[in-house]
Amino acid sequence: MKIEGTSIKLGDNINTDFIISGRYKFSITDIKELSKHIMEDIDPDFPAKIIPGKSIIVAGNNFGMGSSREQAPLVIKECGIVAILATSFARIFYRNSFNIGLPLIETDTVKIGEKDDLSIDMGKGAVKDLTKNIEMKIKPLPKFMQELLTEGGLVNYYKKFKELPKI
Repeated sequence: MKIEGTSIKLGDNINTDFIISGRYKFSITDIKELSKHIMEDIDPDFPAKIIPGKSIIVAGNNFGMGSSREQAPLVIKECGIVAILATSFARIFYRNSFNIGLPLIETDTVKIGEKDDLSIDMGKGAVKDLTKNIEMKIKPLPKFMQELLTEGGLVNYYKKFKELPKI
């Protein structure tokens, strides 16, 4: 599986309230409408930086910490963000993201800058920053998680194969 796109750089400890503020939790139920508010509390211009189908969030430690709200990864995917690179992820956010088919990749992100062109090769286990001409190893994903991503998440996988992936 290969993913290509342009980076949108964020820092450490991006929590689910930063991704989508809790004040919208009950007032906006439509995911398209909710996605208009992505990251607005830390970067009001964030939606304008997104190139649907081509943007990759690049963050530091503990991306997705906070509540177990599934809206956070759903909003990211709805906006057309194709993957998230981070040094580490909060476990519940990590699981919710794979369940909906949003690729999360653990790697050293320090050298990646804003608007860098990236190429992620899951098979090769590397991300290449084409802008800086550097390559970083990524934490390999188990086969069943790669299968979930290929099928677009757990529900799509189950609909297609009528069973859960083999762990």
